[in-house]
Amino acid sequence: MNLDKVHNVYFIGIGGIGMSALARYFLSSNKNVAGYDKTESDNTEALRVLGAVIHFKDDVKMISDQYLDNGNTLVIYTPAISEKHSELQYFKNHQFNVHKRSTVLGLITENSICLAVAGTHGKTTTTSILGHLMSDCGVEMTAFLGGISENYNSNLIQRGTKVTVVEADEFDRSFLTLSPDYACITSMDADHLDIYGNSEHLKESFIAFTRRLTPNGKLFVKKGLPLLGITYAIEEEADYSAYNIKIENGTYIFDVKTPQENIKNLKFNLPGRHNLSNALIALAMAVEFGCSPNRLASALASYKGVKRRFTYQIKTENLIFIDDYAHHPEEINAVHQAVREMYPNREVLVVFQPHLFSRTKDFVEEFAISLQQFDRVLLLDIYPARELPIEGVTSAWLLSKIKNPNKKLITKAEITSEIKKRDIDIIITLGAGDIGEEVIKIKEKLSVAS
Repeated sequence: MNLDKVHNVYFIGIGGIGMSALARYFLSSNKNVAGYDKTESDNTEALRVLGAVIHFKDDVKMISDQYLDNGNTLVIYTPAISEKHSELQYFKNHQFNVHKRSTVLGLITENSICLAVAGTHGKTTTTSILGHLMSDCGVEMTAFLGGISENYNSNLIQRGTKVTVVEADEFDRSFLTLSPDYACITSMDADHLDIYGNSEHLKESFIAFTRRLTPNGKLFVKKGLPLLGITYAIEEEADYSAYNIKIENGTYIFDVKTPQENIKNLKFNLPGRHNLSNALIALAMAVEFGCSPNRLASALASYKGVKRRFTYQIKTENLIFIDDYAHHPEEINAVHQAVREMYPNREVLVVFQPHLFSRTKDFVEEFAISLQQFDRVLLLDIYPARELPIEGVTSAWLLSKIKNPNKKLITKAEITSEIKKRDIDIIITLGAGDIGEEVIKIKEKLSVAS
């Protein structure tokens, strides 16, 4: 398909973080953009301001006539949308060009130098760091992000079209539509078992992704993964290694050994060894691409993060409120490590909303272990997203597994009052569901109280 000849682009699920980045891209390319989403959000409002026409009811009658011309309209949908969705069914039954988001992303990247970030954890942060580094180094590039960059207040960074930086998403095997020139794999922990069935099938999919590299492509892998490539590690021997690590006023200061040289006194402002690892691999990919280490050092120091990735909502002497997207046990462990490193010997309360019945079922024991590390645990009901309930899989079941007496199952309406009852000065909200929509309310109420 020649995207240059497409006039109209219609999105089903336009408010999703990956979908909205694509919508921004097509709007910037002077295409007509419209779409459906289930609910209004900051993403849909931002797209409306840019010129997209969006409605929130699954009804073909709400689609304007110009998008009902199958010769001039590309339809893009997210796999989170049900195949029974009436608009999706209409387009499929009337000979439209209908493609998943991942297929269109593959089409966009195929005529550029593609840098792809894969892994079950760390994709969004790593991609946003890499996009920021490349942008700051003057590379003519476009980066598609799975989160809103604090530096650009967007999930799309545009500085040209010669290079694309993308998240390579393992969900639904979406990353197999890409043919990257540079690719990294940050992790291969079991996840999305509703799609893969078991961890071995997930690993096979990552191996298949490595075979998508162009003939002279470069693969980067975290040391310890069962793959051959350029390795990276924190305080371990590897092709790219971070060492001499110290923390000053909440900032990491460290050195990096590369195959060619040592880069001294790098600064990075995100807490947590997992984020330091993300910064290291982004730096390694940019160095191998050809960016100047001196310019990279300056760019890394100016990186601000991604919204809902260890984002400080309140940061005073008396109260710390952090919000994070963590929704897998390993991600929760990473947040726990970061907060303990930054605030040793202080009590921490976590509010967690499980995401998906299948993920809760598959990792209930691991979730319990990761959550019970915090001093106090408040647990919300499971956010279903695309799934129907599974009998016996509930937050009450998960709560019963947590070996910490300071735990309670609550509703979203009770979050702030339950926090206040416990008089703890470090609060963390976690989850990939609609808990993110509660953060502003919590912040406002806690700010008044503090």
